[in-house]
Amino acid sequence: MEIGHLTTEQTNPASVEIDTLSSLEIVQLMNREDRLCAEAVEKEAAAIAKAVDLIAARMKNGGRLFYIGAGTSGRLGVLDASECPPTFNTRPEQVVGIIAGGPTALTTAVEGAEDDDQAAAEDLKKHRFSAGDVLVGIATSGRTPYVIGGLLYARSLGAVSIGFTCNPKSDLERHCDFVIAPVVGPEIISGSTRLKSGTATKMVLNMLTTATMVRLGKTYGNWMVDLRATNIKLKARSIRIVSSLTGLSPADASSLLDQCGGEVKVAIVACRCSVVASKARELLQQSEGSLRLALQIGNPSVSR
Repeated sequence: MEIGHLTTEQTNPASVEIDTLSSLEIVQLMNREDRLCAEAVEKEAAAIAKAVDLIAARMKNGGRLFYIGAGTSGRLGVLDASECPPTFNTRPEQVVGIIAGGPTALTTAVEGAEDDDQAAAEDLKKHRFSAGDVLVGIATSGRTPYVIGGLLYARSLGAVSIGFTCNPKSDLERHCDFVIAPVVGPEIISGSTRLKSGTATKMVLNMLTTATMVRLGKTYGNWMVDLRATNIKLKARSIRIVSSLTGLSPADASSLLDQCGGEVKVAIVACRCSVVASKARELLQQSEGSLRLALQIGNPSVSR
């Protein structure tokens, strides 16, 4: 298939003599080019926000977010999905990353996997992908058969289908509900989309999950109050958050967390509403997980 017309395949005039530059000059060149990523993503803010609203609405009703992609695109989707459970205490099945070729493709290239337009549907079926879910198909080229196959399957079920590409007017547009397309321009190494395209992809995926989780009440202000303390660093962060939001000493915050099963939100509600852990959980259930609303319900006389 002819791909020479793609923006991501073009020759970048700024780097035509990159092999003659010093290490410092190469680094400075890359830094200048990387600045274009944020500008390109900013132009897609409305589309990204639209995606967030759709994802949040579906997840509130039990739906899930799926990323699907091949190569670098697939790896970035899996990365973003895998970081949601420890950061936002989501269940592993709530945000799912699927890569063409399966887990092996995370570290090793699986030849031809991205060209199999039927495999994506089979991979989605393994996860029982349904009409209530959202699929973000990531293909920086905008033409990856595996990704297009996945989007077509999602649309056939009535699920939300969103395309992501770094090329304008791509094939993806015909196969999904709408497209997020930050056009970052030619790479400094022609066609190496793990560079600027990969950076823009990471930025957008971070926005999709982070903004969605904020909308779902997974934060209080800018505190990650739904984190899962799976290691020493995260346990220390949990203590710091509880201490900061309750006024307790770190030692008392740690003790309270132990009493509340390590659940940051529960500990904060228990302290600030002067209730036991079980009641704090009830308040959080009433507020659909929103700490701010739970505090208002539990202590309405205090302004939050």
